[in-house]
Amino acid sequence: MERENFRSRLGFLLVSAGCAIGIGNVWKFPFITGQNGGGIFVLVYLLFLVIMGVPVLAMELAVGRASRKSAVQAFQALEPKGSKWHIHGWVSLFGSYLLMMYYTTVSGWMLNYAVKFATGAFSGAAAAAPGEVFNAMLSSPFQMLLFMVITVVVGIAVCSFGLQKGIEKITKIMMVGLLVLIIVLAIHSLTLSGAMEGVAFYLLPSMERAKEVGFGNVIAAAMNQSFFTLSLGIACMEIFGSYMDKQHTLVSESLTIGALDTFVALMAGLIIFPACFSYGVDPGAGPGLIFVTLPEVFVHMAGGRLWGTLFFVFMTFASLSTVIAVFENVICVCIDSFGWERKKSSLINFVILLVGSIPCALGYNLLSSVHLIGGRDILDSEDFIVSNLLLPIGSLIFLLFCVTKWGWGFDKFQQEANEGSGVKIPNWMKYYFRFVLPILILVILIQGL
Repeated sequence: MERENFRSRLGFLLVSAGCAIGIGNVWKFPFITGQNGGGIFVLVYLLFLVIMGVPVLAMELAVGRASRKSAVQAFQALEPKGSKWHIHGWVSLFGSYLLMMYYTTVSGWMLNYAVKFATGAFSGAAAAAPGEVFNAMLSSPFQMLLFMVITVVVGIAVCSFGLQKGIEKITKIMMVGLLVLIIVLAIHSLTLSGAMEGVAFYLLPSMERAKEVGFGNVIAAAMNQSFFTLSLGIACMEIFGSYMDKQHTLVSESLTIGALDTFVALMAGLIIFPACFSYGVDPGAGPGLIFVTLPEVFVHMAGGRLWGTLFFVFMTFASLSTVIAVFENVICVCIDSFGWERKKSSLINFVILLVGSIPCALGYNLLSSVHLIGGRDILDSEDFIVSNLLLPIGSLIFLLFCVTKWGWGFDKFQQEANEGSGVKIPNWMKYYFRFVLPILILVILIQGL
């Protein structure tokens, strides 16, 4: 069966950026920026995005584009005879499943909140206590399961139509909607009284604040965020490389995806920080920022019901674009590995993903007594395995595969990455890729443990 291609370069960029742009950008990036002193963190983050994130992204895309296959078959097609690199293809499949076992729940929270704001659930008595609304949602098995199921159904339905008619078409609409919404929301936030104080905190580098947190901590947090923001290591990006044409170099495409991803993260901060400062709310409020702190801000804002609804529709788009991208990865690995038709693979994976997502959805109510890794609840345990182990280890494997003689090899990777017009990888970077980049990824892995 002939492999599908993206209909347009814009389609590829928006779908790939959609995979990278997720809850981490708009939920994690602002509060981590807040906790790490604002502007200095943003500068260090951008540096590491270019020197770490972009090269590893180019490698994942190269493995996909050179092989025209999903992860397992891609490694098999490119690896030296008798080697076992393709085992990482199966590990990537497991990682994608595990990521979706909790991501569908959090994506469901976004959709739930969009519905809550749209239907006026935050007006009246609930306006005084957004924290209680959040806790009520977590403790309700019905709410948690319903919105998780809707997320899985939508994700699988879009993927079942294929690349051009399903994923590219729907993600393009969602991403354009997301970009329009984020600009509208940011402009609105900037009109609030006291907004500029928030902007100054967010974007002006301050040595005093960085000293308070500790420069080492700021650098470590920036490294982590720049690395995790692109969803690298478990072949979520590799699959879109397999649908690419060869008109543009992979560094150029990686830089564009990184820029789109960063634009959304930075704009999320421009929505959140001015609003926090305007309403006297702590910008470093941690994970509760989106679900407790911000609803409090929207509730007191003129037209808050509308702005709250728009914000959580934007968040739903951000999370759903990642869900669709990762679902496509697991569906494709099964199509390529087992020879299934797309509809059959979609149906079987629908059952696997639905059943696999149930423990996390019930992890704050019926299964709240279950604590797994180091006393973490189900969601945090699943997230720890994916974020702290599988993503950095997987990225290291992609890196070693692409730059060592035991794998595909630097020369072949460089030739593939440099095909097309745009930024090319010079020969001297071989030493950076072989000796410096692995150490940076190892630092992230060790920090995460």
